[in-house]
Amino acid sequence: MSEIPGTASGVVWQSSPPGSIYDYIRVASFSIGPDGLVDQWSRRATELFGVSVEEARGKDPVEAFMPAELRERGHRRVAEILDGKEWTGLVPFRIPGGDRPHGIAEMYVMPSETQEGERAALCIVVDVRALRRIETDLAASQAIFGQSPFGFLLFGTDLTVKRANQRFAAVFGGSADDHRGRTVHDYLARAEADRMTAALRRVLETGEAVTELQIIGAPPGSSDRRHWSINLYRVHSGSGRPIGVAGLGVDVTRRHNAAREAASARRNLALLNEAGARIGNSLDLEATARELLDVAVPGFCDLASVDLYQGLLTGDEAPPGRWGSSHDVGYGAGSAELRRVAFASAVSDAPVELRSVPGCCEDGPVEVGSVHRYPFNSACASALRTGRVHTVPGADGSLVQSTLAVPMVAHDTVVGLVQFSRAKGSEPFGERDRALAVELAARAAVCIDNARLYRREHERALILQRSLLPPGDPEAAGLDIACRYLPGNAATEVGGDWFDVIELPGHRTALVIGDVMGRGLRAAVAMGELRTAVRTLAQLDLEPAEVLSHLDEIARGLGAPAGAQQSARAHKARGPELSEVYLATCVYAVYDPVTRRCTFANAGHLPPVLVEPGEAAMLLDVPPGMPLGVGGEPFEEVEVELPEGSLLALYTDGLVESRDHPLDEGLNAFRQALTDPGRPLEDVCDHVLGTLDTRHGQDDIALLMARIQGLPAEAVGDWSLPREPRSVGRARELARGQLTAWDLEPLVDTVELLVSELVTNALRYGEGDIRLRLLRDRTLVCEVWDSGLVQPRRRRARDTDEGGRGLQLVGLLSAAWGSRRTPRGKTVWFELPLPDGENSAEPTVEQLLSMF
Repeated sequence: MSEIPGTASGVVWQSSPPGSIYDYIRVASFSIGPDGLVDQWSRRATELFGVSVEEARGKDPVEAFMPAELRERGHRRVAEILDGKEWTGLVPFRIPGGDRPHGIAEMYVMPSETQEGERAALCIVVDVRALRRIETDLAASQAIFGQSPFGFLLFGTDLTVKRANQRFAAVFGGSADDHRGRTVHDYLARAEADRMTAALRRVLETGEAVTELQIIGAPPGSSDRRHWSINLYRVHSGSGRPIGVAGLGVDVTRRHNAAREAASARRNLALLNEAGARIGNSLDLEATARELLDVAVPGFCDLASVDLYQGLLTGDEAPPGRWGSSHDVGYGAGSAELRRVAFASAVSDAPVELRSVPGCCEDGPVEVGSVHRYPFNSACASALRTGRVHTVPGADGSLVQSTLAVPMVAHDTVVGLVQFSRAKGSEPFGERDRALAVELAARAAVCIDNARLYRREHERALILQRSLLPPGDPEAAGLDIACRYLPGNAATEVGGDWFDVIELPGHRTALVIGDVMGRGLRAAVAMGELRTAVRTLAQLDLEPAEVLSHLDEIARGLGAPAGAQQSARAHKARGPELSEVYLATCVYAVYDPVTRRCTFANAGHLPPVLVEPGEAAMLLDVPPGMPLGVGGEPFEEVEVELPEGSLLALYTDGLVESRDHPLDEGLNAFRQALTDPGRPLEDVCDHVLGTLDTRHGQDDIALLMARIQGLPAEAVGDWSLPREPRSVGRARELARGQLTAWDLEPLVDTVELLVSELVTNALRYGEGDIRLRLLRDRTLVCEVWDSGLVQPRRRRARDTDEGGRGLQLVGLLSAAWGSRRTPRGKTVWFELPLPDGENSAEPTVEQLLSMF
């Protein structure tokens, strides 16, 4: 741009740049001389008519360009023009050359004069077709720009608004013309305006369009945040020169809100899916609470905590609060004690005051593990009492924006409270968030309630299991015993395997191991019934084969409905229809420490393993027999003498059998694991379990091991007495001498009296020779043997009876007494505790008088 020097008016002149309006309307000019011929021909005329200067100059324009039928009128018009008359009109023309198209030109003819004063004419010609196209384009442009339902702006190269449509003005106020000259900073906040300006400049410089530019702002006088999607593209003139940037703005607030809602819904569904996968993976109350917070923080909230009722955690039988019941105080009223079991925060270095809802805790912030109460009128107590969500706004100056206090309800039972908090700056909780919070809390509550029920049933199952197994360190005369039990079901820790160590008269010991087919609580109950039956039968001092025969009958009766057992025995073929079938395997062994002989009977169980000193482990050849509950087959007995120091192992199939290897391989591995039986017995058990590939969890494992330690000869006194009256005195003498040798003088008087009674009864009611035996171990046992089959029976003597009080006296003075059958008769025995420094064996006068 330049100013012509010397001009006082200050008029600014500039050359028309390429791409002006004349390029669009195609304006051409030529002049006609006084002779009516063309004397000047412009270049635009050449472009319009396709005739060069050489071809047009000196030609009659009417003859050259007008059709023949119009030439007469044309000559008249030219004459009038040369006479000084102006004229404007549409003139058809043809382009020389014959085959070129015809057109219509709008012509402006103005008279002029030559230098010599002769009349001439200046003609300005416009192609009417170009004008019509421009009118059409302008109309279309105006329709799009003015009638568009979207905001439309045209920015100049200086990035100021050159034109705005009415839709834009309706949003931002004023008329469309009021926005001319403004910039984006007049409409948007600084940060958004800078983004928009940078985008405009980039489009103007590069020509690359920008689509879907997201801009956030608020219309004048409104606080609503609106979201606009802006499309920018560069605008060019006809010659391609950039003249500005067009911007089309669409209000996408609804679309944005819908997208946000959809994203929120997807997030919530993802959280629920994650909650279903992660919450409740363990049956532990505290672990379940932590799993809930792992899901909620930070995906749903910034801080969260879980409180559970203290009574629920301590295993109280009373249920947690049932909301909605008028009688509920304590748990449901919010006055019961709760324990903070979990807390999680996504806020770095969260202060301790964020751990509590304002006004809800009596003693301020609550730490994990602490026990607290909620005041009755607090929001948290109300949530617990009503079973409904309460929204608590954050306190002034707190980092917390708001908190959702959500009761954890399972089966109409409130088990605790979870608090979800969002820090200031986060999105506020909405109705969808409240619903999600309730769902998360409900899922966790069901898992926690299941964990509570599991914990209760688990404790009951443990009590049952422990009551069905012998003490941890069972003792027996002449045996060193170690045992292990591993349930196959780790969830309940109960199963069908069992073992037992039962003391029998004469310092003998019954070793029992069994396996009820099946697992879980059902098998454990059946096992308990069989174990109780074994103990009862053992006290009858029956032979091992007899014990198993009775157990077989009992097993067939287990599970039968009332009154059906007799029918099941009478109709064995219908037995499975009348009762649930219980099958079990069992080994019953009786060990005598005096002879070191052990009698075995087997009911379908794996054979015992014996390891003699210096020898490899071997399986004892005990006939397996049929499992208990099958019936119909007798059981055999095998008597084996066990060397001193040898090792006897009884076990269940869970130790040696699995799906991964056959039974033979497991038995061989078990025998090889017993290669060093001289180690402490507890170490041997640990070594076996640690060495074998037991695949624990597939089946129960029971292991009972005993090291043989027979009674030494000096601990046994054994005499045979002839069947004659003087044997009573001889028996007293032998007992006195043996007790003196054992330094048991405090027991001499009692033993002499009781031995005298038993030998006298053997002489009076028995048969054959008499055998007297004294055994000293942890207690003193006295046995009197004879060949008679009549068992002694204790009775109450009448006041007038002269006798009949012998067995009463035995029962009064001994710790225990009884009788048992033997292959050749019977044995009557009594047992006395060893003296502990006090003469506790002497009966009182009252005890003696009680017999009369």
